[in-house]
Amino acid sequence: MLPEEIKGTILYVEDNPDNRNLIRRVLMADGYDMVDAANARQAIEKLEQGGIDLILMDINMPDTDGYTLTSEIKSIKKFSRIPIVAVTANVMRGDREKSLEAGCDGYIQKPIDIDILSQQIERFLTRRSHA
Repeated sequence: MLPEEIKGTILYVEDNPDNRNLIRRVLMADGYDMVDAANARQAIEKLEQGGIDLILMDINMPDTDGYTLTSEIKSIKKFSRIPIVAVTANVMRGDREKSLEAGCDGYIQKPIDIDILSQQIERFLTRRSHA
């Protein structure tokens, strides 16, 4: 059953289809509309279509990594205010900081805790609406 009102549209940039499907199911059940991209080219195409409220960005992708793609997106004026949240298994010292330096507005560690994911997303969207 779909919720009555969409809370926001999220672009999930992730090369692993199993990860995309899991996050899609969890967030759609919690009232979000989901758009997927498997690589940088698809992500930019989806952004060009408009209506994206937040981007979940995988950092480790084969062609263009999430740091590079985040920097590219943030450099495009019409996309620069869309919050980007790094979603990564990179948990070594400095990885969070590297994500933030690339332009990410936040960081969610993999494996993703699906029990709190929606609350994490809500915080980023609320922060954006008050900016």
